[in-house]
Amino acid sequence: MKAIGFKKSLPIDQDQSLFEFETDKPSPEKRDLLVKIKAISVNPVDYKVRQSAAKDEELDNPKIIGWDAAGIVESIGEGVTHFKPGDEVFYSGDITRSGCYSEFQIIDERIVSHKPKNLDWTEAAALPLTALTAWESIFDRLRIKENSGQGKNILIIGGAGGVGSIAIQILKKLTKLKVIATASRDVTRNWCEKMGADDIVDHHDLLDQMSGYKNVDYILNFADTSGTWDAMAELIAPQGGICCVVNTTENVDLNALKSKSVSFHWELMFTRSMFETEDMIAQQKILQRIKDLVEEKKIFSTMNKKFEGLNSETFKKVHKLQESGKSVGKNVIQF
Repeated sequence: MKAIGFKKSLPIDQDQSLFEFETDKPSPEKRDLLVKIKAISVNPVDYKVRQSAAKDEELDNPKIIGWDAAGIVESIGEGVTHFKPGDEVFYSGDITRSGCYSEFQIIDERIVSHKPKNLDWTEAAALPLTALTAWESIFDRLRIKENSGQGKNILIIGGAGGVGSIAIQILKKLTKLKVIATASRDVTRNWCEKMGADDIVDHHDLLDQMSGYKNVDYILNFADTSGTWDAMAELIAPQGGICCVVNTTENVDLNALKSKSVSFHWELMFTRSMFETEDMIAQQKILQRIKDLVEEKKIFSTMNKKFEGLNSETFKKVHKLQESGKSVGKNVIQF
């Protein structure tokens, strides 16, 4: 099968940063699906892994990355109970296994759902990783209850990114919280408005922009943990909650949260599959809820730009866009 990979962590403008190659089509093992991929989307984790996985030495075999896809089940492994060949599915993935930059991929059925019927392949591929990250951040980490939040608010740092885009929608449809999102450019502000944000502020001067709010009950940081730490510590309400998905680039003062008894949470969408937790199948159930919400037209795909082709030049172009920090919504590649 054809795939896109790398053997050395190189700048994206270098020829071998991503390249095409042929490899054997994998076979499904216990609880696995073999999926014929129709479309994938690119996330920040993709270029971060590409930049770091082979910094010190060249890999013996090309590494295939990518963790967002939609496709058709080609075959199933022993013990699969939720899917059959021919099923249309969408899913994120397991960072410890081979990714979706390829014609076929092996994926554990516990982190897969049937694709929303009213979305095409590209629209569906835009959703899984970001929807799972947003859902887990809101409901599993911060433990916000559905239909709750009347009179309270939540600040989303990085409102126009992939995760922020779907988080705004989920919060507006499933909770009563007032949703405040950060965006600094006209294009990102307009995008956040389209997603449904109640208020939009500029993250470059967060404290001043938030001066009209006494406190923030919850904060979701999908963009810059270190750079906004002091502002978050000041803005968060007593006994409030903060959830972050981006690693700190420098030491932060966790003690700043103590006097307010603030809860702090990390969210990593890969945790359940990486450790095969007892509740790993929760991701299948979350994606099923997302599917239902999409089919009920309560939320919509966050795809913004579509690209064509399983070739290295297309993938390099999308990686370059993601690395620029100017990406809005999701970038999807159709095969």
